[in-house]
Amino acid sequence: MSQNTRILQLLKSGKKLTSFKAFRDFGITRLSGRIYDLRQAGHKIETTLEPNRGNCGNHAVYSL
Repeated sequence: MSQNTRILQLLKSGKKLTSFKAFRDFGITRLSGRIYDLRQAGHKIETTLEPNRGNCGNHAVYSL
């Protein structure tokens, strides 16, 4: 199963995905690239920025 397919299945199930979870669960090291591919294929993926622990920047959370 391709990385894009695994990501899309997870998002369609109503779950959210971060780069950390993508790496931990799927071994995906460049989630933003896969999200770009899925958007180019017509999927409406939303991005929300959430603060990191300790207020040292933000991280992206992807959802459908």
